[in-house]
Amino acid sequence: MRNDKVLRMGVIGVGRIGKIHAKSIATRTPGAVLAAVADVNLAAAAETAVKFNVPIITEDYHTLLADPNIDAVAICSATDTHAQIMQEAAAAGKHIFCEKPIDHSLEKIDAALATVEKAGVKLQIGFNRRFDANFRKVRQMVADGKIGELHILRITSRDPAPPPIEYVKVSGGMFLDMTIHDFDMARYLAGSEVEEVYVAAGVMVDPAIGEAGDVDTAVITLKFANGAIGTIDNSRKAVYGYDQRVEVFGSEGMVSAANNMPNTHVYSSADGVHSEKPLYFFLERYMESFVAEMQAFVQAVLQDEEPPVVGADGRIPVIIGLAAKKSYLENRPVKLSEIV
Repeated sequence: MRNDKVLRMGVIGVGRIGKIHAKSIATRTPGAVLAAVADVNLAAAAETAVKFNVPIITEDYHTLLADPNIDAVAICSATDTHAQIMQEAAAAGKHIFCEKPIDHSLEKIDAALATVEKAGVKLQIGFNRRFDANFRKVRQMVADGKIGELHILRITSRDPAPPPIEYVKVSGGMFLDMTIHDFDMARYLAGSEVEEVYVAAGVMVDPAIGEAGDVDTAVITLKFANGAIGTIDNSRKAVYGYDQRVEVFGSEGMVSAANNMPNTHVYSSADGVHSEKPLYFFLERYMESFVAEMQAFVQAVLQDEEPPVVGADGRIPVIIGLAAKKSYLENRPVKLSEIV
């Protein structure tokens, strides 16, 4: 990387999340410049590039990797391309921000991480919820000992509507697509590793999801190395909005984070007590966290520090997801040691 303290970045893939990161880099990330955009849909790449005055537009991401003036890339393409692009980017000496998951295969993940380690480049995985102000405060209070010894962790994560069936078919299943965020959040909040998973799940939202070989409703029990117990409840459809809550209970107290609302007014009348519904979509709920995670990545590279969410943090939630799937299929608790 050059010594001018500016990180020239390229974004690979400008679908929904790629557009978010491109905007963050271009407009809200000190020390970074959006220098290139690549997408197999050249029109999509051009649209983003024009919006942010990006000089390099290409449908072939290899153009970015071959450019010595590009210091880092944000990999926002389809999941099944992440591991390959990560390996190629590392071999080209580029620092890497990669959206989750790295892959659904531990073998491919391990190969990609080995290439990154050999190249000596920085890698950050896109678990944005760690950068949400609410959850960061909960984590800090747990780390500071405010709740004493951790006993119970509860995570509620429910989408407002299920994804298209075509997406479900290639997503890797709910545990590796949706719940993977909650598995990472469980590790983050508890400050301890998951050792065992037990799942009760079913199809209660859309029969087509079951026909595609997936589930849409689940309650997952986690056992942590520090002795704590965790629960995650997921649904693909919460009619009232995007339901994102956490609670951490311990020997000296409890800390929780509620849903974000468009506003905090409460109207009370003879008919009842009324307030706003939660924010409806993840882009609304977590927009600031997407900005914060990219800022953290850029600063880690510029200051030559370890990024806050490293490759191992991308690998472990996949292991938990695979254990969860095995637990559901075999109707029994599954230790993570059975997967690795």
